[in-house]
Amino acid sequence: MEDEQELPLQPRTQIQGRVLFLTICAAGIGGTFQFGYNLSIINAPTLHIQEFTNETWWARTGWPLPDHLVLLVWSLIVSLYPLGGLFGALLAGPFAIMLGRKKSLLVNNIFVVAAAILFGFSFRAGSFEMIMLGRLLMGINAGVSMNIQPMYLGESAPRELRGAVAMTSAIFTALGIVMGQVVGLRELLGGPQAWPLLLASCLVPAVLQLASLPLLPESPRYLLIDRGDRATCLAALQRLRGTKEVMVELAELEEERAACQGRRARRPWELFKDGALRRQVISLVVLSSAMELCGNDSIYAYASSVFREAGIPQDKVQYAIIGTGCCELFTAFISCMVIERVGRRVLLMGGYCLMTCWGSVFTAALCLQGSFPWMPYLAMSCIFAFILSFGIGPGGIIQLPLCAFPRHLCLWGHLLWFLPP
Repeated sequence: MEDEQELPLQPRTQIQGRVLFLTICAAGIGGTFQFGYNLSIINAPTLHIQEFTNETWWARTGWPLPDHLVLLVWSLIVSLYPLGGLFGALLAGPFAIMLGRKKSLLVNNIFVVAAAILFGFSFRAGSFEMIMLGRLLMGINAGVSMNIQPMYLGESAPRELRGAVAMTSAIFTALGIVMGQVVGLRELLGGPQAWPLLLASCLVPAVLQLASLPLLPESPRYLLIDRGDRATCLAALQRLRGTKEVMVELAELEEERAACQGRRARRPWELFKDGALRRQVISLVVLSSAMELCGNDSIYAYASSVFREAGIPQDKVQYAIIGTGCCELFTAFISCMVIERVGRRVLLMGGYCLMTCWGSVFTAALCLQGSFPWMPYLAMSCIFAFILSFGIGPGGIIQLPLCAFPRHLCLWGHLLWFLPP
């Protein structure tokens, strides 16, 4: 009898899992995957872009560009990405309310298409300014999607799966980093002639999202609370859950809608003035600031030189770098599977404690690498251990509290791009 009662529930579970999985993939491929991908692909063509900048200036003026100015131009190309991210974070809130979560992610791909065109034709046009503008546009795209994707998924997922669904943002970020490292290999698009195609390859995730996301439902929360469309909200809930028995969840949204009646969307600085929200906002600021200042990006920056000191040949370092990205991807998957059993606090505190330990050992190894021949190997091991600790803890856990109050995500987005790595 128990088996007979469980059979009708299986198709519902399968439908719910399929629609929710497709929603996660469609949102992630053009969201945090795009963010991680563009973070990593810029490393491979560094020397090629610097040479292109110098040659372009020489062709224009008849004089080579001094080395310090070449470095300045390169620094601008790199830093315009987070600057664009800050602008995108400022746009995310208005986009999410006026266009909706799904349509905002779709419209956001306009920046990617424009940037891909600029990247692809920059070499033929002899313009490094096109690369700079393209990086700014890609930053705006990342700033918008990094805020709206967790909001969209957090509002679409059922309560019991919200933690695991929120972790998928970290998984797609790590996957984007690894894919960028692989595509940037010299054997693929990392060569001296193919770097414009490497930068323009950001168009591929955008096309995949444009082809898949329109087929999936909008956020039920947005449909009911922001648009007041109860019928469409009900249809979206039924499609996401794979069952028509969604009246309890719909009633909860109705209660939230009634509580929000007559209230306007608050600006980030107004959140600090509300005593009922102050603890949430302070928690958000502390957690987000800690993740941005933890030094994970700096560890990635040191990795190449540490690997060379450990004796890895220059032409093999690029493969070791892929290993660092694979570490973060692996731990993101592990964290997604164990988070509901272990708990957020344990993973977060454990990750930070391990990062503190390995960061201290790494610093000591760098200071003593000239004194002991085995110190470079210890430093190399610390890089992998530090990244593993980051992935199992802060790398994905930080976004979980944000999904509990998704309207505050834009404040997190401002901190994400404002604070230095």
